[in-house]
Amino acid sequence: MNKQLIECVPNISEGRDLQKINAIANIVTTVEGVKLLDVDPGKATNRTVITFVGEPEQVIDAAFLLIKKAAELIDMSKHSGEHPRFGATDVCPLVPIANISMDETANYAHKLGKRVGDELGISGYFYENAASSDDRKNLATVRSGEYEGLKEKLSDPIWKPDFGPSEYNNQVSTSGVTAISARDFLIAYNVNLNSTSTRRANAIAFDVREAGRVKREGNPITGKKVLDQHGEVVRIPGKLKAVKGIGWYIEEYGIAQISYNLTNISITSMHEAFDETVASATRRGLRVTGSELVGLVPLQAMLDAADYFLIKQQRSLGISESEKIKIAIKSLGLDDLKPFNPNERIIEYVMNGNAEKKLIDFSVKDFAEETASESMAPGGGSISAYVGALGVSLGTMVANLSAHKPGWDDQWEYFSKWAQKGQAYKNELLFLVDEDTNAFNKIIDGFRLPKTTEEEKAYRKQAIEDATKYATEIPFKVMQTSYNSMEVMMEMAKKGLQNSLSDAGVGALCARTAVIGAYFNVRINAKDIKDNVFAEQILEKAKDVYLKTLQLEQEMMDIIDSKI
Repeated sequence: MNKQLIECVPNISEGRDLQKINAIANIVTTVEGVKLLDVDPGKATNRTVITFVGEPEQVIDAAFLLIKKAAELIDMSKHSGEHPRFGATDVCPLVPIANISMDETANYAHKLGKRVGDELGISGYFYENAASSDDRKNLATVRSGEYEGLKEKLSDPIWKPDFGPSEYNNQVSTSGVTAISARDFLIAYNVNLNSTSTRRANAIAFDVREAGRVKREGNPITGKKVLDQHGEVVRIPGKLKAVKGIGWYIEEYGIAQISYNLTNISITSMHEAFDETVASATRRGLRVTGSELVGLVPLQAMLDAADYFLIKQQRSLGISESEKIKIAIKSLGLDDLKPFNPNERIIEYVMNGNAEKKLIDFSVKDFAEETASESMAPGGGSISAYVGALGVSLGTMVANLSAHKPGWDDQWEYFSKWAQKGQAYKNELLFLVDEDTNAFNKIIDGFRLPKTTEEEKAYRKQAIEDATKYATEIPFKVMQTSYNSMEVMMEMAKKGLQNSLSDAGVGALCARTAVIGAYFNVRINAKDIKDNVFAEQILEKAKDVYLKTLQLEQEMMDIIDSKI
């Protein structure tokens, strides 16, 4: 069964004392299996966003220790900062990442809250998907009055805490209270202005955020509030759903910002919030100079932003992931205030930061030298996959050049789609470069299994058989993918930039070489498979792909001969 993973993003009320911040953040690393992903302090807000991830039980153990350490080191009676807050660990949301539902995550939030209340004597509230009632779902409502209002709040039966003591005591006076939740992935995102005016920043926030602004008679700022028939204040909704926002001045940078919480990026994305802010600022005579991410961002959010801006420029979407990340950073101005390092800010990159180096991460020189060494891997299968990746990369290059050719602007989407196809084939083949070597290593692992008892012998025999089948299936996938990728080179030879006809041709030859090389591997591995039916079927399918590839190669040669 795949591991359940949740992310925890506690916000602590300390953003200036690095010694305290590090002591609080690093406590989570004492829990085995928990990975600290990011620590993002803010001086002006006097607040730090900490991000860590792991399996649920380990994560709530780590969160418990963090809340305990924060209460020991932070005295809320002496705290001040720009951001709303009411506790040393102000909020502690749990976010489902993999193989776990929101309901299960909410159960873990409740388990954490009970421990915090029972063992630490710290009071608090559940909000969002962990809320005990509908009127406690909204964090702004739960946190109303902030730290300074806690004495009055705790004396009100309506605001009896969900966990911990109900009265204002010495513990509360120093630690404040904590809000714990289960929520969707939230992006904390600030947009920078060429202004120092908090009022102007707030006006833009009101234009954009879902809650909008209060409707007033006459003057939109000082006029009398409009009430509905029930005496409730009437609001003018903002442009974007699932967006919370306020304006503030950041002394550290000497600018005003609109600080957004994007609570559901499938409803409103980062780039949509950015562009809507640009539009509102422009109407008000201001300029957006860039933006700032607080904490981490999912890779897909960055890729979606890149695609959005590439489409606006009528540029091909079939470029590499690394190039898309650069486009997103520059388009959103994420490096406006300080350098933006994708390896430290994109959650998938951070999680993979300590992963074992793959073959595809080697330099071209190192890859060649590793292949030439006395080790049996990487072998012909991995090399075939790599040659196939190079081939379709050439076809993709022609598609991208064609999408950007002067006078062909009306065809950019057509060539962009072919470039995207090429990128997908390339990525699959690059995966297979390492997977072929992994498959070979599984066979070696099988032969290393003990064979003392009859049970051990039977288990070893089956492990070797399963590994050999897999080591035959992988080069067959290389064959299929390389053959299928030839459609990109064929289409570019027919309709793409004719000055790059030879590049499309070389790409097709690389794909043909990849198919034949992988075919050799299918045949040599299949002969060791004991399951004759499986072996015969995969050999028959492999031969069919091989013959179709030779036919397609001849078609490509005919096209090139007719045009050069």
